[in-house]
Formats: sequence, C-alpha cells, structure tokens
Amino acid sequence: MMNWMKETYRANSAAHIYYFGFILAGLLYVVAGMNFDELSAYFKMDRASSAKGGFAKIRIRATTADLKALLPMATLLGSADLLNDGHWNKGEMFEKIITERYTTEQWVKDSVPFFKAGDAEINGEQVQIKLNGAELTNEKILHRYFG
Repeated sequence: MMNWMKETYRANSAAHIYYFGFILAGLLYVVAGMNFDELSAYFKMDRASSAKGGFAKIRIRATTADLKALLPMATLLGSADLLNDGHWNKGEMFEKIITERYTTEQWVKDSVPFFKAGDAEINGEQVQIKLNGAELTNEKILHRYFG
C-alpha cells in the first residue's frame, strides 16, 4: 500500500521540490530544496481515525535523530513560537512564513490540491511546503483522482 501511495503521489504531484520544516529544541528550521527521494526517507504510514474513514495516509515523521542529522543543511527561521497564531494551524503558519520569506508574494490560504499546483512558486519552480508531522496524502484522495 505504501509503495502504491508514494509512487502515485510522486507521479501526479505538480511540485517535486520540498521546503521541509521542523522544530528542534524550541527552534524552527527549514531545509530548502529537498527532492522527493530525500523527503520520502521520513514517510510513515498512518491511519485516519475510524470517525474520519480509517483511510491509510502518508505522514512525514522524522525522528529527533533524523532532525539532528538535518541541522547542517537547515536554515534557522527563529523560535518555534512563530508558528503560534490563533487563526492558522502550525502547517499553515509554516507555509505562510516560507512563502513570505522566499517570495515577494503575500501568502493566501488556499485548498489547491497537490496535483494542480505546489504550495508556492520559488525561483520559478513550484514547491511543496511541509512541516514535520504533516499528512502528505491519503488513500481516499489517491483512489478518487488516480484510481
């Protein structure tokens, strides 16, 4: 199941460059420009609750050891408190921070699916912006659109 989901996502994604964020020791970091294979090292299978359909999903879950190993490639963005906003969740705030730091665009929350566009355009490339713990996709979405 994981391989099918991973390869279906990869084949249909509109963006293959990732800005991967994480919190370590109360600080917020980003590794800019990861490719799919690099990010997929941190994929874990998970399941939605039965109340939400129980579908299999892929989550990005790097361990503390993984995060420490990424530090030499990471850029410090500041305190993890940057993600605390009463209006947006942490993933949305991370997307806002990255969009506004690496582009001249003002971030706007949207619901464009991964197969139509990336989360932002940075240096002329569509990119996905993901915070550690984020759901990449789920079985229901992949079956609905890609069979």
